[in-house]
Formats: sequence, structure tokens, C-alpha cells
Amino acid sequence: MTWEKPQLSEKHANVIRATLPLVGQHINEITSLFYKTMFQNHPELIKDLFNRGNQKQGAQQKALAASVAVFASKLVNENEELPAHLFSRIGHKHAALGITADQYQIVHDNLFYAIVQVLGADTVTAEVAEAWDRVYWLMADMLIKFEKGLYDEAGVEPGKVFRQVKVVQSDKLTDDVTLFSIESTDASKPLPAHKPGQYISVRARLPDGAGQLRQYSLVDDGVKAGRLSFAVKAVTATESAPAGEVSNWLSQNARVGTELEVSVPFGDLVLNTASSAPVVLVSAGIGATPMMGMLSRLVHDKSERQIIVLHVDKSAATDAFASQAKQLVSKLSNCRFHSWYAEGTSDDTTTVGEKLNLGKESLPKDALVYLCGSTEFLQAAAKDLKETGIPGDNVQFELFTPNDWLIS
Repeated sequence: MTWEKPQLSEKHANVIRATLPLVGQHINEITSLFYKTMFQNHPELIKDLFNRGNQKQGAQQKALAASVAVFASKLVNENEELPAHLFSRIGHKHAALGITADQYQIVHDNLFYAIVQVLGADTVTAEVAEAWDRVYWLMADMLIKFEKGLYDEAGVEPGKVFRQVKVVQSDKLTDDVTLFSIESTDASKPLPAHKPGQYISVRARLPDGAGQLRQYSLVDDGVKAGRLSFAVKAVTATESAPAGEVSNWLSQNARVGTELEVSVPFGDLVLNTASSAPVVLVSAGIGATPMMGMLSRLVHDKSERQIIVLHVDKSAATDAFASQAKQLVSKLSNCRFHSWYAEGTSDDTTTVGEKLNLGKESLPKDALVYLCGSTEFLQAAAKDLKETGIPGDNVQFELFTPNDWLIS
């Protein structure tokens, strides 16, 4: 999809230019109060929709702050285009959560309440409120239209994305990674095929009654309807982040026969199967999951494209897909595979004790590059890729936290 930049009136644009620094200065305060107020008014949203772990860390607030600020700044700068990857990712995430147009009004009302409370009614005059209201609805309408297209493509009504499924296979890949295969509980309505690299939302009914949702990439080739497979890494608590509620619940409770609720597939980190250009798959840790889906599709298609698979992990013991990746690579006629581990022993396909530097990998200039990993990993990869001469439009990425604005 081409994201056409909507137009602000000159009057509204002047107001946004004048107030954007002030809003930006207080955006974290605004969004913190916004979420607090919205969850007080609509407790069902934090219970069954928003990621409680991200809320505890403030990650979701920062994501909203960034997207609104970026959108406003682009609108008032004639020489800048909208960051298509950012808004596409937001739209796909919304679709996977079943977001509908009416929920944008809830966000609007609570966000503008927070803006007035933080900046003060003397600052947020009728003129200022009108200009920012216009910015919000331009962004909202753009996303609503995009999400409607995603629902249409998936063949579902807006928001009606969830299906009841059962676990038909469960395999422990490492100490903390489990591979689940699921099928519909209704044999007459099989789970759909999908594009390689996409994900599903999985709802876990937790002991406190909350129905928390998380997204997990699909690792199968996606060609046939019926069965989907995804891997879950049980996230342990750290000093800066709580343990993963859903990942640990699934790892400890989901067994063959367990019923779950999942969305149909969405996601814009998708292998271009129509192209003959070289493919470079780069991942770190559990970020290998969408790459496994892409690699599986390339094997299914008996692809003769030049393919390079690069993966970073702690060790062979923590590399959940090492064996499967090597097996798939062996079935491709023109594929190079290499891993970088912090611990272990180096060999022909493994480097230990050194960091991956994409700038030293002799990547084809016309390659389509797909990245998935932590924010820090993607920042380093993006920096390396700038030095290779590969066009930015040829690079796509996915990460598992709402930090897109940190990837440049």
C-alpha cells in the first residue's frame, strides 16, 4: 500500500508547528495520564487487550507518543514522507488484536483529556485543540482505512479475527522454547494459509481472569490451510522487566488437547515470493521464528534464488532452530548459512566470540533483507546495512517490542 500524506490546512499547520515542541516536551506525561485515565474508564482494555507487561515498562506509552509526534511532524514538513513501515506495522498489530473503528474514539477522548490536564486549559485553547484534533483524526482515519483493507483481505468482518483452536503437537526445542502446532476445533473451518513471515495473536486466559494477547510468528511455510505452528520463549523477569505472563503460561500449561483462542494471521514482514532477487535473512535469538517461516517457504518453492541466512544466539544450546535451519538450508541449491554464538566452539558454519557485522558479509547489492531481533540488535544491523549500499527500501524488520522509532 502507498501511504499518501494527508493535508493540513495552513492554519492548522501553523498551530502544530508552534505547539509541537511543547507537546513533545510533555508527551510522556500526557501519554502516562492518558493510559491511566483510559484504563480507569475502560478496565476491560487492560484486562483483555493491552499488554500489561509493556504497560508496566512504559513501552506502549512511548510507542504511542512516538507515532503521534512523528505523524504530526511529517504533516507540517512538506519535504518529508510518512514512515510507511511504522504505520503499516501499527495497522497489522491492530488487525491482529481485532481493533475496530469505534475504539479510536475512546483513545481520542481520553488522550485529549490528558493533553488539557497536562498542558492546561490556558495553553490548549480552542484553536490549539482544533488543530491537534485534526491531526489525530487524519492519522486515525488513515489507519482505520488500512485496517479495513487488512480485514477484507483476510476475509473477515472488522474485529472478527479470533478462532477457537486446539494444540495438536507440542515440542520442547530448548529449555525455554516450545513449538506448538494448532488446528481449528471446527474441522469445517480450518485455519487459513498465510504469507511467510506473518504472525498470530494468541490469547491466554490467566488465573486472574484476564485474557492477555501476545503475537507469535508462524514458522511453517503457510502454503496449505489447516495447521499453524508457532514457537514460544518463556520470558524470565529481569531488573527492568517483569516475567512474560503469556509466554510462561503457555510454556507451563499448554499441552496437546489444550484449547486456545488465536487470531487469523497478519504482519507485514513478509517474504516477497514473486521476486527473484537474492534473499538475506538475519535474526537474533527467538527472532529466528519469522525467518523459519520464510526459509520453509523457499524450500517448498524449490527456490533457486541466492539465499543467505545469518543468525546470532548465546550458544548452540539456546539456538532453538539450529537443527531445523541447517536441514532446510541443505535442501536449497544456492544458500549460505552462518551462526554467531557468544559461547561454544567455532566451525565452518559457526563463529564464536565475535559479533555479526553485516558490513563485512559481502551481501548482494540488490538483496531483499529481512531482520528480526531485539532493539539493540536491529540498531546495529541497520547501521551496518547503511554501509553496504543496499537501498533502505530493500530492508524490512520486525521486533517484539513497540520500539520502531528507535530503528533508523
